[in-house]
Amino acid sequence: MNRALRMMAYLLAGIFVLLLLMVGVLAMVTRRPFPQTDGAMTVPGIKDDVHIYRDSYGIPHIYANSMEDLFFAQGFVHAQDRFWQMEWWRHIGQGRLSEIAGASTLDNDKFIRTMGWNRMAQTTVEYYQDNEPAYYVILEAYAAGVNAYIADKSPGELSLNYTVLQMVNEPWEIEPWTPVNTVSWGVVMSFDLANDINRELTYARMIDQFGEEAVAALLPSYPYDTRPVIAPTDQLVGEAAHNGALAGWPTAVKWQNVNTTLIGQAPQVLGGDFFVGSNNWVISGQHTDTGLPLLANDPHLGIQMPAIWYEVGLHAPGFDAVGFSFAGVPGVVIGHNNDIAWGVTNTGADVQDLYIERLEGERAEYMGQLYDLEIREEVIKVNGDDDVVLPVRITRHGPIISDVLDDVDDVLAVRWVQQEPSRILQAVLLLNQASNYQEFRDALRYWDIPSQNVIYADREGNIAYQMPGLIPIRKSGLGLVPSPGWTDTHEWEGWVPFEALPALFNPEQGYISTANHAIVDLAYPYYLMRDWADGDRGQRIVEMIDAHIAAGDKITQEDVAAIQNDNMSLLAKTYVPFLANLQTEDQRVQAAIDVLRTWDGQEVRDSAAAAIFESFYVQLYPAILADEIGEDNVEDVRSNIFLHQIALDPTAPWWDNVNTPEKESREAILLQAFTQALDWLDDNMPGDVDSWTWGRMHTATFTSLPLGESGIAPVESLVNRGPFPADGGRSIVNATSWSPDNPAVIRAHPSMRMILDLSDFDASRTIIPTGQSGHPGHPLYGREMALWLNGEYHPLWWTETAVIENAVDHLILRP
Repeated sequence: MNRALRMMAYLLAGIFVLLLLMVGVLAMVTRRPFPQTDGAMTVPGIKDDVHIYRDSYGIPHIYANSMEDLFFAQGFVHAQDRFWQMEWWRHIGQGRLSEIAGASTLDNDKFIRTMGWNRMAQTTVEYYQDNEPAYYVILEAYAAGVNAYIADKSPGELSLNYTVLQMVNEPWEIEPWTPVNTVSWGVVMSFDLANDINRELTYARMIDQFGEEAVAALLPSYPYDTRPVIAPTDQLVGEAAHNGALAGWPTAVKWQNVNTTLIGQAPQVLGGDFFVGSNNWVISGQHTDTGLPLLANDPHLGIQMPAIWYEVGLHAPGFDAVGFSFAGVPGVVIGHNNDIAWGVTNTGADVQDLYIERLEGERAEYMGQLYDLEIREEVIKVNGDDDVVLPVRITRHGPIISDVLDDVDDVLAVRWVQQEPSRILQAVLLLNQASNYQEFRDALRYWDIPSQNVIYADREGNIAYQMPGLIPIRKSGLGLVPSPGWTDTHEWEGWVPFEALPALFNPEQGYISTANHAIVDLAYPYYLMRDWADGDRGQRIVEMIDAHIAAGDKITQEDVAAIQNDNMSLLAKTYVPFLANLQTEDQRVQAAIDVLRTWDGQEVRDSAAAAIFESFYVQLYPAILADEIGEDNVEDVRSNIFLHQIALDPTAPWWDNVNTPEKESREAILLQAFTQALDWLDDNMPGDVDSWTWGRMHTATFTSLPLGESGIAPVESLVNRGPFPADGGRSIVNATSWSPDNPAVIRAHPSMRMILDLSDFDASRTIIPTGQSGHPGHPLYGREMALWLNGEYHPLWWTETAVIENAVDHLILRP
């Protein structure tokens, strides 16, 4: 017996030692890529000492004696913390994901290479080489810094992702960083912030099935009478008007002759579809407690790990800026310098058009003549498999993005502003150095794509707004659906002049706010787009600012933070009064209605009312429309504008279920959807009404690609973080957005929050959702998650004194 016990003890001890060894090996492999952030390093390629101070959140401030060394060091620092993110992003931008992930990403690569993201990036780099060599020097300096860090390092020394992936996939070459890799990220951003291709195809399909009148009713244009406009025409210069209805529909097109199935599949990088949005606002000193402006920004982008943004301070003779950058790109995209501050949101401007092309072999028709297509061969390397050769055919409008099929003759080609060389890097770097309003505007003349709502404040007390970008002027139509490409009737005839783009300077109300809602009213002379955001976020922000002003309050940073983290649902404000008046003998339904009656409309994680209402929202659209347009089409027409309007119109024909002999009322459909919502909650969140908290279903999981979607639980737990209960929701200022097909898992989120104080930049506050580090297991990998989830912030230091006083690491790069 004693011998058996001893053998068991030895066995258990052996297992314990083995487990310790495994934990030790895992810890060693995990920690191996952690970068040196303190002390001194000799770095070939740098010309003079560079000092890098990091605070407890890992935010580096780089002090260099030349701009060339400054951007070299920024590339070095980005690579230290985020090289895997940079590696993954550059493979997206070049359509080379399959070199890493194998055949699972082949459709993404086919789409990207067909669209020509790689070719567009090369065109832009050549523009800088030929026309703006000073900026090409910056691109090269940045690339040299990245390469100085990755030189002579094994894959496992750069990222845990390499170690894991190269255990299951074939190793791939870690190439030197190049200017094309930097520029390609701008192409990715521009595509993800546009989404016009999907919108045109949806319109075309829906109009083909249900007619233009029905689609115009289901997808109503912006409600100018109930929602704000960023830059009203009475503050601008404009004469003519355009119609916001569905115009320009080519009724002669026979859609059965057109293949609308795209080659490959677009990757979802920043959120895509209705998720991509943002908030920003700037309040002049006449309304603040400091007497100088407060500027706030929170871009809403796809949830991921690590964060999309990387905070950094850049300091050199002639260059001082701090704020948010992209790993892989030099400069500060959003932030401030010593004189001005700026923030951005997406305009959603319509900068892509689809054209129907008539082909005869490898020739296309235009104005009665045939011309030769340009044919390119793209070779896609696939990890663990044979290369794929992809022929790409290019028309006068752009690449053909759908195939010729046996039963159809016509295909789709796309024209996109990004096919022009992009000067956005030049704009960002000029913006970083601007010292006043005129220099701010001059910098934005180079901001071609993606078009953004850029707000401004300076230390003189001025506030301003500018929409930059290349916005096409169409010969006819609005580009809402694919247009005939064989005539010149829908060609682009140039760009909206910069001087005619919407701009504001010190408006009378003393603040400017943008939330992807309508930039201009119908009197503005140029077409920008039809399908603005629904205006709920924009309305709520304006309401809260106006309430402070009306009360005579001086707005503080705390007030601005409360606005950024506001969780009020205006859709609930519309519907809850109707739900509260529903008559039913069902005690379960009545109990849930009682919960809504006392709800303040704030969608916070411990709210049962929020869970009940949003479950009702999921069921409401099918209850209203599935009988008319079918279940499969419901998600294509979801619109808060429609829901707000139909709620106030009990006679709207959509309330009636056409499949029943009775004529259903608004109240009957509301009760039906509400009951179905409770059934869903019973099935998916067992418990009583009080246990149905919003945070049980509305959760944030920060996923690292590609390992975070591997399907292997131990690997996913190593690189992902979450799920965490979260506040906010769709069309809410705290925009933690989700899809009705997976209620209510967050797919897009405030990718950072920033509050800049023009009276004292050291008092400014920011937060990102994850942490600065992209290395799983690093203390800074998820350092800021709890703060972000709870609406809290950390300081964004500015002065050199504050930077040094709050530094926990000091790294010196030496030649």
